[in-house]
Amino acid sequence: MVELLPSILSADFANLARDVAAAERGGGTVIHVDVMDGHFVPNITLGPPVVKSLRKATSLPLDCHLMIENANEFIPAFAEAGANWIGVHYEACPHLHRTLEMIIDHGMKPGVVLNPATRVQVLYDILPMLHHVLIMSVNPGFGGQKFIPFALDKIRRLAKIRAEEGLAFRIEVDGGVAHDTIAQVVQAGADLLVAGNAVFGDGKAEENARELLKAARAAAGESAAA
Repeated sequence: MVELLPSILSADFANLARDVAAAERGGGTVIHVDVMDGHFVPNITLGPPVVKSLRKATSLPLDCHLMIENANEFIPAFAEAGANWIGVHYEACPHLHRTLEMIIDHGMKPGVVLNPATRVQVLYDILPMLHHVLIMSVNPGFGGQKFIPFALDKIRRLAKIRAEEGLAFRIEVDGGVAHDTIAQVVQAGADLLVAGNAVFGDGKAEENARELLKAARAAAGESAAA
């Protein structure tokens, strides 16, 4: 089933609980949390204390996307703060298998994130371990960027591998997912759709989430009430 993951990077941080509640009413089923360290990506956002506060404001799963170096040092803190899913970058984890085992050992669902220039084939051996693979359709670091079209080919390749190998990991997409791109992303094979600016950008999170999800489910051939 296609799901919408509102990304709080574009929300009003002074009214974060309010914005998250609005996105949930619009059909968001997982809250996406972008964590940036100013080293792996050229921006700094938030960390475990904000996740801990957010955990009190919603019962939805929290999908923490760690755009950071040294992820192993922070996995216990995110687990304690209430994170449910953790996605780490292939490009930032020299001992990726160890990192994924650490995520699992802390009771969270593991994911791997691929930058636009990284090929999906690098994940082949560890795909059975994964809850999700996140395809970046922009270069990570900032919200509101334009969708990179060749991300669609990567989604298709990953969906083909999933089908051929009989695996169950989800395919997540983050970056430029909006009204003009969401149908293509779903038709390529993605089922977890991260949207930030398209949900929160104009202050109408509930309405925007509902419309995005309606478009996504139509593209997937699913009932709007699924």
